[in-house]
Amino acid sequence: MRGGDFEQDLSDMQAGPTPVWRRPHSLVSAFFNGSRLFQLAGADADLLRQGGSDSGVETDGLHAWMNSPMIEGDYIYGICSYGQLRCLRLSAGERVWETQAVTREKTRNASAFMVRNDDRYFINDDRGELIIARITPSGYSEISRAVLIRPTSTPGARRELGL
Repeated sequence: MRGGDFEQDLSDMQAGPTPVWRRPHSLVSAFFNGSRLFQLAGADADLLRQGGSDSGVETDGLHAWMNSPMIEGDYIYGICSYGQLRCLRLSAGERVWETQAVTREKTRNASAFMVRNDDRYFINDDRGELIIARITPSGYSEISRAVLIRPTSTPGARRELGL
């Protein structure tokens, strides 16, 4: 590793989601430590950028915890620690936009899982909803939303469901 100690860079993160790899980058994210972006080349890994926040609340980049982010071109899309869907510019790390539209409530551990299909994303949220949306560098555009299954237990800090 040229940019530091790779094992040490990862061991103090307490990462939850599966790391994302999109040649030549690997993105690892965690609730408190934010994300770290590595550039991989053969056996070498350079740490290109890491989040500047160690808070799950005052976040700077992407603090994905329950789900794995996606790298599409020069953009990263992911659900942050309080349910915010965020778009970050891969090359610079800055936030391009953020929306609470997917999870609706800004509450700890709100989550959704995304799968890309052509120009749309299929998103399954923790309310049992399936959302079909377009996610681009210019924003989030919901196409449809349907309830597939209703939660059968109180979702912790989530209040809006009224269970």
